[in-house]
Amino acid sequence: MNSSPSSKHPLLSFSERWVLDVIRRHGPVVRADVTTHVDLAQQSVHRLVEGLVQRGFVRTGETVRRGRGQPSASLELQREAAYSVGISVNTDTITICLVDLACHTVEQLVLGQPSLHRKTALLEIRDALQRMVKRNAVPMDKIVGIGFALSGFFVSGGGINAPEPMRDWSLVNLEPELEAFFEKPIWIENNATTGAIGEKMRGAGLWAKTFVYISFNYGFGTGIVIDGKAYFGAHGNAGEVRIYTPGEESEKRPALRYLIEELRKRGIAIDTVNDLRDRFDPNWPGVEEWIERTIPQLDRAVNTLTGLLDPEAIVYGGQIPPELGRMLIERTTLWNNHRYNTPPPQPKLILSEANVDPSAAGAAMLPLDALFFKLERS
Repeated sequence: MNSSPSSKHPLLSFSERWVLDVIRRHGPVVRADVTTHVDLAQQSVHRLVEGLVQRGFVRTGETVRRGRGQPSASLELQREAAYSVGISVNTDTITICLVDLACHTVEQLVLGQPSLHRKTALLEIRDALQRMVKRNAVPMDKIVGIGFALSGFFVSGGGINAPEPMRDWSLVNLEPELEAFFEKPIWIENNATTGAIGEKMRGAGLWAKTFVYISFNYGFGTGIVIDGKAYFGAHGNAGEVRIYTPGEESEKRPALRYLIEELRKRGIAIDTVNDLRDRFDPNWPGVEEWIERTIPQLDRAVNTLTGLLDPEAIVYGGQIPPELGRMLIERTTLWNNHRYNTPPPQPKLILSEANVDPSAAGAAMLPLDALFFKLERS
């Protein structure tokens, strides 16, 4: 299996990926049931499955008897056939997520207070990754790629405009540098979009096909999933809603950096966003003031996204403290001033339901989707 930096093309044919994706989503699944999910003849499915088994991507399990027909072996992914890594870089933490071909998390590791200098941080990441693969007996040549999630938005030339503490990661075309450093194919997206992908795989996406993921971090952004597929936009910046005018109003947007500033003014010593999440107390002086100042902007964003996308859910995620997330959900107003007092269906406002860091897990999905599963990109 070629996993050189240039190996960013699908390793399987369109039909093989279609079948593999069905097995991923529905497995263990019998061969006959695979046919019901693809527009392919039964003989074609049989041939494709046999090829995937021979190549080591699928394994057969217990046989299942259906009615009077011949028993059929159940199919599931061979998890150890390939692995992927997701790395989420925030202003104060770096999360590394190692997943197998079946998209199950092998290990997740958080590096607290990583270096603000990119080259030093990359050394820290590589050292941590080497320890992870050794602990889990994962051969490095089985890692097919690395997905990077960074805060910020894409600019012309391929770089990301990241928050000020991540200045050394900003406005640089990172892909060639990262591919040379890790000697693996690299995929880069903003962390709100990968958060939405992770939520799709591990959280609200298990029951909601269309939803918005709000990523509350040092900054503020959203990721979008439409009909079960992440929506990236023409330049990778879908979800970067402009809910404020430049100047004073920008400081009222629901970015956690402004809550930290408010708390520090009141004598609460908060070092980082991660520190805020770990120690958050809803009774701290300054919390209520920040919510009152922020809610109008959040209301504007939520109602704009509701009208544009008609989502089933809006997920409050990112690095927000869960208790603060619940407070914001309770205070968010869905505008219901409609004729005849009859509003359209409204989305559920919920906290993230993912049991792992959605941004890192979503980043780990980028190589697997691109090489094994992805059939189309919204």
